[in-house]
Amino acid sequence: MHMPIFQRYVGIDYSGAASASTPLRGLRLFMAEGEQSPQEILPASNDAASWSRERLALWLDALLSENVPAIVGIDHGFSFPLAYFDHYGLAYVWDDFLDDFCDHWPLDHAGVTVEAIRHSKTGKGVLRSGSARWRRMTEIRCRAKSVFHFDVPGSVAKSTHTGLPWLRYLRCRHVNAGRLQCWPMDGWQVPTGSSVMLEAYPSLYRQDFPAPHLGQDQQDAYAIAAWLQREDGMFRLHDALEGGLLTYDEKRLGVIEGWILGC
Repeated sequence: MHMPIFQRYVGIDYSGAASASTPLRGLRLFMAEGEQSPQEILPASNDAASWSRERLALWLDALLSENVPAIVGIDHGFSFPLAYFDHYGLAYVWDDFLDDFCDHWPLDHAGVTVEAIRHSKTGKGVLRSGSARWRRMTEIRCRAKSVFHFDVPGSVAKSTHTGLPWLRYLRCRHVNAGRLQCWPMDGWQVPTGSSVMLEAYPSLYRQDFPAPHLGQDQQDAYAIAAWLQREDGMFRLHDALEGGLLTYDEKRLGVIEGWILGC
């Protein structure tokens, strides 16, 4: 008998603006529990009406600590193209990549912004910059922009760069405790009872879940959560997480470069 894998479905429309502690109207979070429709979650305290990246990471930390299987889709890249690893002579080891990146782009530190690092006002990002011509296999397959394609509409470059340090934070907190799998870098099969964080691409799901009463950022977060919930309820999520019809080469690259679910 088939059963849903998860009990909670979280969709996050990320934002790479400003610094880690800045409340951002473009950073939106929706969550569905069981068969209930996704609802927007706002910060619990009264001192900020919007999420900051730091506060969101702390909320996710608490969610994952509850040991209730959850799947969290975030619309930013979880890794960089193979060309980046080769250009800088990095081993094809995702944890090492995260450590190296955060050493050069300390975007979880107080007051640090992407633009400050890009303009060499802080950090060492100039030693770990990328080219917009470098694309991951999943970006090519999904026709998505490069994680290095800054300053254009629809870019996820800032979101990716600012999100990686918090992904590393959550990984350090929960992976070794067996509560979290970062997909697919930790493998294409999800252990029973584990929560999962993965890369989502709202353009793949948005048309199935129109919500004209929501703003664009809200709509994207809602669509991620709703798509994850539907696919699990229809027992299709298991196959998607195992790579479905992906080729051997695509799955091999996915554990290094990351992959967009449903791509």
